[in-house]
Amino acid sequence: MKTTDVFVIGGGPAGLAAAIAARRKGLAVTLADAVRPPIDKACGEGLMPDGLAALRSLGIRLDAADCYPFRGIRFLGAGVSVDATFPEGHALGVRRTVLHSMLVEAAAAAGVRLLWGTSVRGICPEGVDIAGQTMPAHWIIGADGFHSRVRRWAGLDARTSGSQRFGFRIHYRIAPWSDCMELHWGAGCQIYVTPVGPQAVCLALLSRDSHLRLDAALAQFPQLSARLAGVPRETAERGAVTANGRLRRVYRGRVALIGDASGSVDAITGEGLCLAFHQALALADSLACGILEPYQAAHRRLAKRPTLMSTLLLTMDRRTWLREHVLRAMASDPRIFRKMLSMHVGALQPLNFAANGCALAWQMLTA
Repeated sequence: MKTTDVFVIGGGPAGLAAAIAARRKGLAVTLADAVRPPIDKACGEGLMPDGLAALRSLGIRLDAADCYPFRGIRFLGAGVSVDATFPEGHALGVRRTVLHSMLVEAAAAAGVRLLWGTSVRGICPEGVDIAGQTMPAHWIIGADGFHSRVRRWAGLDARTSGSQRFGFRIHYRIAPWSDCMELHWGAGCQIYVTPVGPQAVCLALLSRDSHLRLDAALAQFPQLSARLAGVPRETAERGAVTANGRLRRVYRGRVALIGDASGSVDAITGEGLCLAFHQALALADSLACGILEPYQAAHRRLAKRPTLMSTLLLTMDRRTWLREHVLRAMASDPRIFRKMLSMHVGALQPLNFAANGCALAWQMLTA
C-alpha cells in the first residue's frame, strides 16, 4: 500500500484539522474514518472568537451564508440575567454538519488523501492495519474521540482526572430572539441556546443524569419553554457524552493523540473545538520538526485555561447556593462577567483570574 508521512485515524473536526495543518507543513497525509461525511455530533454549535482565529490559522474562513453571528454570552438563572460582549470580534453559530462539510472540502483542497468508509483495525511499528494490509506511515494520529481505540492501542489510556456528563441536542425552526448565546442555569442541568441560522436555534442540554431529556428539562425554564411552545423541530434529539479529563501523556513513540482522544474539557465551556484546532496547529509544528515532545508541552499549556473555566462552571453546577450567589453578584456588577468572558476567550490571562475572583467574592458578600 502507498506510504504516507502522517496517517490520521478519525475524520471528525479534530482529525480533519490535524490533517490540514500537517499538509500545510508539506507532509503527505492520509485520513481514514469508518463512516462517511458529513459526520454529526450533539454539541452547542457555537464557535467562539478564539476558535475562529484558530480556523483562520488553518487557512479556513467559514462562509457567512452558512453561519449566524452572535456578539456575546448571556447567563440566566436565579431570577437574574447578565451578559457580556466579546472583547474582540464575534462568534458564529454553525451546524455541526455544515462545519464538518467545510473542513472536508478544505482537507481535500489541501491534498489530504481521504479514506471514508474505511476501518482501521490496529496499528503496528510499520504503520496501520487496513483490511488486513499494512499502510506504512511515519506518524500516526489518533483523532477517534472520547472512546479512542488508538489511545488504547498505544497504551496511553491512563487518566489523571475525569468526570462525565451527558448532552442532548435539538434544532428548532424559529428566528433567534437574542444576539447572544444563552446559558440557562437550572437545578443539576444547563441549557445552551445558540442561534445557528436566520430561522434556526440549537438547544443543547447538559446534565449528570443520562436519562434526562430536553422536554423534561424545559419544565425548569418556563420562559424558554413558553417561547418554544408549538415551534417545529428541525432535527431529532441526539445525545453525546462529555467529560473533563486529562491524560498523563498524549504521545508515545510515533503515535500522538488529538481532540477528545487526548483528554477533554466539559462541554459547558464551549471550548472543545477551539482546543482541538489549536492542538492541530501545535501538533503540525512538532511533526514538521520530527519530534513530539514540544506537542506534549503545548497540549498541556493549551488545556490550562479551559480546564480552569470548566472547574469554575462545574462547581457552580454542583452547588445551588454558590450558583445563585455568583449569578446575582455578576448581575450587580457586570464588569466581573465581562472579565470572565475575556479570560474565557483568551483575551485576558489566567493570572487575572485571582483578581477577578476576589472582586466576585467581594460582590457576593455585599450584593
